[in-house]
This record gives sequence, structure tokens and C-alpha cells, in this order.
Amino acid sequence: MKFLNRWCVVLGLAMAWLCVVPQAGAQEAAKESSKPAATSQHRHQRPQLATGAAIAPDGRLWVVGLNAQAQLFVQSTPLGAALQWSEARILNTGADPIAADGESRPKIVFGPQGWAVISYTMPLAKPYTGFIRMLRSSDGGQTFSAPFTVHQDRQEITHRFDSVAFDAQGVLHTLWVDKRDQPPKGSAQKYAGAAIYRNESKDGGQTFGPDTKLADHSCECCRIGLARNPQGQLQATWRHVFEGSIRDHAFASVGAPANRITRSTLDDWQINACPHHGPGLALHAGTSGYHTVWFGIRKVAGQDQAAVRYARLNAQGEPLPETLRVLPDPRAEHADVLAHGPTVAVVWRSSEGALTTLKAWLSTDGGQHFTLKTLGQATGYNDHPRLAQSGPRMVVVWRNTQETQVHELRF
Repeated sequence: MKFLNRWCVVLGLAMAWLCVVPQAGAQEAAKESSKPAATSQHRHQRPQLATGAAIAPDGRLWVVGLNAQAQLFVQSTPLGAALQWSEARILNTGADPIAADGESRPKIVFGPQGWAVISYTMPLAKPYTGFIRMLRSSDGGQTFSAPFTVHQDRQEITHRFDSVAFDAQGVLHTLWVDKRDQPPKGSAQKYAGAAIYRNESKDGGQTFGPDTKLADHSCECCRIGLARNPQGQLQATWRHVFEGSIRDHAFASVGAPANRITRSTLDDWQINACPHHGPGLALHAGTSGYHTVWFGIRKVAGQDQAAVRYARLNAQGEPLPETLRVLPDPRAEHADVLAHGPTVAVVWRSSEGALTTLKAWLSTDGGQHFTLKTLGQATGYNDHPRLAQSGPRMVVVWRNTQETQVHELRF
């Protein structure tokens, strides 16, 4: 217990330190980063391995990321016993630097009518600033447009940590962390954190509606989790700055009026920093509620307990305390969650020294009971694991400097 408490303190300090380290631009990307193929690793540079994944309507798994030359590529494979990766295809992104590290990753999503979009954050010259950029396809990803900026605001400020998804009606939603509402320097006005902004496109990314604020006072550097409700409308969760610098999580319907949010976690973690550790969200079948996973530090028996936690939320995003549990791994980090009917999958990575282990926690009864499985291991730098889904089929995509592992989950 003493070791665990000491590790928790170290982890908390490390998370706080991460929030003040600038995200590396693509021009600083490690030359030994790789596509899904073997390469060597440079010991003094951090590879940009953050990779997006999605299953296309035809059942092929697609990944998008940066190669060794910091070029954006896409690659796909049919799912089955043996992966058969297509040749990596380099996309035209002009002179854009591209963020592909940790919580900030390129993303790919598929919609109706052959629509597909790839989004990424383009770092700007000032630290912590960026634009959300997108490429669109109307032929299922066979060809993509040149990149364009999604939002109307073009100030050199934070527009970062984008999330994208199509709803059940085929509307494309883009959400991001935005700092346009910060008061002027020297102003006596205070504004905690950033804001969550969004827009939508009804033609697969060809045109967009206005930038709309979803909430004030988001955390500055954590990913935004998205899931559909039973009617197919998007819901969002993110780390939020509540009164007193409490960094818990908020939940909102993407189409709701600004600041109509629900507090979805109750760790009461008071920290004036961003942990770079966003939440995950998935629909819970049968009750109109949700599954969520997140990292936080809370007091347990008077001691700080750092952990990744799982819980269910009701339809309004409020936590159900009786469902709260800590993942069965004190070193768990960067968890993701998906669900289909009664099956629920939680995946995460767990690092000890140079060795990192990929783990899954699987349920067949809606999250009442889970079975722990080890899926893979890697040494050296590796990405956060990402879940991709097509109906009941779920796969974990996990990239390191040697390969991209794909694990199809068996419940």
C-alpha cells in the first residue's frame, strides 16, 4: 500500500508536468516513427505514433497516422485470421505540420453515401495553438480532397484536440477545445480552462454550419469522448474545470444549448493543470444510459488514489455510484470503451519499465461482471490503444515502433 500511494503521487505530478510540455509539431516528429511495418527506433526522439482507426462499411479496418517522414498516410486491411495491409497511401496535406502524439491524433470516420473524413490538429507558430484541419472523401476513402480548416474562427489561438463522428442521420459533427473566449491579457476577468466548440456538416464535410459553443471551462488538453444515444444523436464527455479547480468530467448532448451540462464523475480532483488523459464513452443498451472510463485522483480512506475507473451513467449523464469500480490494474492508463448490446469492452495499456502490456476487460452482461485478458506486449514507445467497432465486431488497434497490433475481441 505504501508503494501504491507513493506511485500515485508520482503519477499525479507526472500528469501535471505533461500539461506544460508543448505538443510536438510534425516538423519535430521522430524520423524513426513508422507506418504498420518494422523500423528501428531513435533513442533521443519521441515518435509520433498516435493513430486513428475505424472500420469501413465494407468491413475493412482503416488506420491513419504519420510515417517516418511525418507524412499523413492511410492503410487498410480486411479483418480475419491474417492481416493483409494495403500499401500505405500518402495523402496530400501540403505544408501542414500535424499533431500525432498522445491525446492529439489524426482520426478517420465513415458516413453514409460513401463519405469519409480525416481530421487532425495543425500546430501553429505560438505554443498550444492550432487549427482543426480535415480531408474529405465522397468515394469511401479511395480519394481525398486537399486539407481545409473546419472552424470559422481563424485566430492564432487554441483550436485543438478534435473529435469527429457522424450521427445516425448522417450529419458530421466536429468538436474541439477552443480558447477564443479567453479575456484579454491584463484584464481582471478570470476564465478557467478553455471551451468546447463544435460545428456540423450535412453534406459529408463539403460545407459547415457556424461555430457553436457547447460549454465554457473545459480542461485544455484532454480528448473528447463521443457516443450515440438510442435515437442516434451524439453525446459528449470531456474533462471539465468545475468550481474550485476541480477537474472532473462533464457530459452533454451535442445539440443542447450552451452550458447545459451534467457532471458525470465525482473524484473531486483539485489540480490547476491538465492531465492529458481524456475519458471514453459508449452507449449502454436497454437503459438509455452509458458506460464511461476515465483517469482521476480521489480520496479513499483519507489517501489519494490515482486510478482509471469505470462506471455507468444514466440517460442524462449522471453517475450511478453502485456501478463504480477501479480497473484491476494499478498501472492502467489511457483506457477506451465500446459496447454493443450486453457486451462491453474496456482496453488500456499498462507500463512497467520499458515493457508495456495491452489489456482488455470484457463483459457479456452489460458491465456487471468483467473478465481480464492480456492481449499483447511491446517494448519502447507505443501509442494509446484505440477501439474500433462495426456492430458487434470490436477490434483494438495498438501501434508501436515495430508494428501495428490488431486484436479482435472475443467475448
